[in-house]
Amino acid sequence: MGSWSPEELAQAFRYATDWFSVYVEELNALNVYPVPDGDTGTNMHLTLSSARRELDLQDTSKMAEVARAIAYGSLLGARGNSGVILSQILKGFTEALRKGERLEAPLLKEALRLGAETGYKAVMKPVEGTILTVARAAAQGARGDTLEEVWQSALEAAREALAKTPDLLPVLKQAGVVDAGGAGYVRLLEGFLGYTLKLPLPEAPKVERYAQTAFATEEFGYCTEFLMEGVEVPIEKIREAVAPFGDSLLVVGAEGYVKGHIHTDDPDGLLATVARFGRMVRTKVEDMTAQHTEILAMAGLLEEAPPPTGLVAVALGHGVAKAFRSLGARVVAGGQTQNPSVEEILSAIKSLPNPKVILLPNNPNVFLAAEEAARLARELGKEVHLLKTRTIGQGLAAAVRYLPEEEPETLLPEMEEAMAGARTLEVTWASRDAEVDGVKVLKDQPIGLLDGRLVTVGETPEEVLDRLLRLAQEGKEVLTLFLGPRVERERAERVVEAFPHLAVEILPGGPDLYPYLGVLE
Repeated sequence: MGSWSPEELAQAFRYATDWFSVYVEELNALNVYPVPDGDTGTNMHLTLSSARRELDLQDTSKMAEVARAIAYGSLLGARGNSGVILSQILKGFTEALRKGERLEAPLLKEALRLGAETGYKAVMKPVEGTILTVARAAAQGARGDTLEEVWQSALEAAREALAKTPDLLPVLKQAGVVDAGGAGYVRLLEGFLGYTLKLPLPEAPKVERYAQTAFATEEFGYCTEFLMEGVEVPIEKIREAVAPFGDSLLVVGAEGYVKGHIHTDDPDGLLATVARFGRMVRTKVEDMTAQHTEILAMAGLLEEAPPPTGLVAVALGHGVAKAFRSLGARVVAGGQTQNPSVEEILSAIKSLPNPKVILLPNNPNVFLAAEEAARLARELGKEVHLLKTRTIGQGLAAAVRYLPEEEPETLLPEMEEAMAGARTLEVTWASRDAEVDGVKVLKDQPIGLLDGRLVTVGETPEEVLDRLLRLAQEGKEVLTLFLGPRVERERAERVVEAFPHLAVEILPGGPDLYPYLGVLE
């Protein structure tokens, strides 16, 4: 092909995403840098998949729309360090695309160059031996007068640079692997070349070794991400504010959004700091120590055989996720307004070494994805039991009864009994004027939901919380109350003082759009 129309470029991106998906587990097994922080392959694939979904919503007959969809979609879907950097490489790539009506060899070379430059600019302290090095080498090595020649030469240069990454990063040499993010970029280039040559998708390679097994279990901190809108200060100011909290820092923006990623020991303080710069759309906090232990278990390197039953829970808010993890669950980030994909739930199930798994969706909007993930996991040999918890309260109550040493047949009746006795209190704001179940609400008014059903409104979130507690307190002894990002603990304490018979635990890290989320048991 001498050149690609916008439609052909969009199709090539879709094909390259499919090609990349074949190698997700291979890339996950490579990941070691800078600490074991999850799944590089999965994170990059979710980033690409988000851009692909955005392409499906746009008019792909126009290059500007294709460019915007890839840049915007990849930023919103960016996951992990590698995903955020990839989104910035794609942002630079698409800035070049806007200069032409078709993709021709000279424009492709410029796009590869601008993509690498934008990736470097996004990182406060660029490190060589990573995806950045590989992207720059691909751009520098791009030659030729046809798209095929440019993709081929860029790929060859990227492969050469990838092979040298262990010489640039001692941690890679220690583990005996190349950089996972750089390898992902190579696979993406392969996908574009594969589309050009009309190659069939390859077979997935068999994963026989996990690089993280070269490292002992230790404390790694929390991989913390945030997405904000309505930000009016320069991105540099946000970077300066969060820099003292940790490393692997990325703060980037596009289309009115700001995305951040950092490894820190203080996710609560970090999120409280950035919350003052704009409206928080989404946050995600993952315990990297727990992730590392899970990978060791997958590789069979833990000293003992795994117990029969594992637990997977869907949860939103880092404090809620931490509560589930403390009860032994593998957590999938998601919930109201942020439903996780089938792929994310399936990855969590597959990551557990246990032959049997209990799955807690904790929201009716997650049921369909959970059912499909369970079905696919069963085809892979896992015995999966879906317990249809409708709220966070039901999920936490059920998780309290979880014991990995017990069989699901023993656990499920006890967990069902526990979830039936729990009540979930949610305080949030109305998104529009409405009347629901006889309750009239106005847009932005504080509202209260009891077990997912709208039951009350008020002038302040504290007034709504008080009303919910009075409605649901009868027969209950324990209240666990999660606070939203901007809620002061003292405000919550003043409310619960009126209920001295309740044993109260107040925790940070509730879902972003909820000042208060409570569980009564």
